[in-house]
Amino acid sequence: MVNKKRCLTPATDDECRRARLSLQDTLDVVGGKWKLVLISMLRGGKLKFRELSREAGISPRILSKELKEMEMNGLVTRTVLNTKPIMVEYELTPYSNTLSEVIIAMHEWGKMHRQKMIEQKSTGPGSL
Repeated sequence: MVNKKRCLTPATDDECRRARLSLQDTLDVVGGKWKLVLISMLRGGKLKFRELSREAGISPRILSKELKEMEMNGLVTRTVLNTKPIMVEYELTPYSNTLSEVIIAMHEWGKMHRQKMIEQKSTGPGSL
């Protein structure tokens, strides 16, 4: 039997298990250091690979891996431009908009947490 206090809202053991799987699925898609940063950058419109790499401060190898995963999960589209040298442009899909509430909630929590840490540091040991 599952401890119901460990679940978000489910009432049964099976619902509790499914809730954990759903949370894990979400983390698999948007987890890590870069995906939400890249989504926030692309909310302003299309960006070329080099622009993303430079603006995010991410190595091309890691950026390529992250973008491939995001494309596989339907969050971005990749367009190869007919230029010399060849350039690749990325943009968000309409499906990526389904993450808006999650991103906003994380942004709000992050602001609150940062403020708490600043306050804690200023009132902690060694402060004036």
